[in-house]
Amino acid sequence: MLGRSFRLLNISREARAIPIFCCNNGVCTQKPTLSLDQGSIGERSYNSFVSRFQIATDKKMERFMRSAIISHVPSRSMFIRTQDTPNPNSLKFYPGTQVLDSGTMDFPTPLSATNSTLAKMLFRIEGVKSVFFGSDYITVTRMDEEVEWKLLKPEIYATIMDFFASGLPVVTEVKDDSAEGSQKSDSQSGDEEDETVLLIKELLDSRIRPTVQEDGGDIQFVEFKDGIVKLLMQGSCSSCPSSVVTLKNGVQNMLQFYIPEVLSVEQVIPDHEKIADAEFAKLESKLEEQKNKDKRDDGAEYDPILTNIKPKPDK
Repeated sequence: MLGRSFRLLNISREARAIPIFCCNNGVCTQKPTLSLDQGSIGERSYNSFVSRFQIATDKKMERFMRSAIISHVPSRSMFIRTQDTPNPNSLKFYPGTQVLDSGTMDFPTPLSATNSTLAKMLFRIEGVKSVFFGSDYITVTRMDEEVEWKLLKPEIYATIMDFFASGLPVVTEVKDDSAEGSQKSDSQSGDEEDETVLLIKELLDSRIRPTVQEDGGDIQFVEFKDGIVKLLMQGSCSSCPSSVVTLKNGVQNMLQFYIPEVLSVEQVIPDHEKIADAEFAKLESKLEEQKNKDKRDDGAEYDPILTNIKPKPDK
């Protein structure tokens, strides 16, 4: 009995120091050590206390490390709101962050999206016809009304969130000979611009383009010749059913009011649309020729199913 008491009280008189960590807002600091005399509480009580304290400390450190790791993982959550446009086939997406530093960019076809990773990703979605970038929005135009927005929206949301979470630039600088040539032609024509052209551009930039950009599109000046102003419609305005009304009733009336030299305003058809229209016309002509060949001698249309049906012989 005396030996057991001696072992409990006097075996280890040296006090053991246990470090105490305090974690506050992700910062761990060490407080003054807690000294325990094993002989004062007994060996079993001391070991039990040490084990409980170690478990509590490990849980705190685990929570701290987990929060530190999560804070360094890029967040994929983004609130994206949409806005309708006058064009039923176009929709504006606001990602809640800046898209372009200034100006607008139009991508009417996938081939034109060579300098934008975001535009390329959006064109990979089946049913997307064109993409347009504004300062804080993205306009997506679908192929036609048969492509439902309820099927396109989730894929567009996911593509926009994944892109901005990656941290890649929206537009990258790419050397393009055609772009350099257009810049040279613009600079050359700028030297020869008269006062009328300058007034037309000023009215477009101050009165017309801001209103059109609110609808998810843009208008670019092409040329002024023989009293006719030629403009290029971009974004949601390029395929909008009311674009002709906008040009005639809105743009043309305003330009004629301030500039008497303007006789009319016309829309310039882009090259890719001209090619598409030409190919569609060829296809229609081929179908019409095939239809005429399939007609029978009596003028009725040829039906391969009916010609293969033989009448039953009379009994």
